[in-house]
Amino acid sequence: MKDDRWEDLLAMKKMDDILNRKDDHKTNPLLWILAVIGVIACVAAVAYGVYRFMTPDYFEDYDDDFDDDYESEDAEEEEAAREAVKEEKAKAEKEHEEDSIPVE
Repeated sequence: MKDDRWEDLLAMKKMDDILNRKDDHKTNPLLWILAVIGVIACVAAVAYGVYRFMTPDYFEDYDDDFDDDYESEDAEEEEAAREAVKEEKAKAEKEHEEDSIPVE
C-alpha cells in the first residue's frame, strides 16, 4: 500500500512538471519573419498559378484574326512569284531549244 502511494506521488509530480514546464529557449523573431514571408510567397505562387490557368489565351484569337486579314495579300504575292517562275522556265526552255536546233 505504501508503494502505491509512493508511485502515485511520483506520477503526480511528473504530471505537474509536464503541465507547468516553461520553455527555457526563446523563439527567434527572425525565424518568425522568414516563416511569414515564406507563407506569403507560397500563397502568391498558388494564386498566380490559378490566375494563369483560369485566364483565356487571347493571343490565339489575335493570331487567327491576323492571318485572316493578310491571307489574301499572301496569296497574291505567292501567285505573282509562281508566274515569275513559270516565265523564267519558259524563257530557259526557249533558249535551250534555240541552242539545240542544228543550223543548216
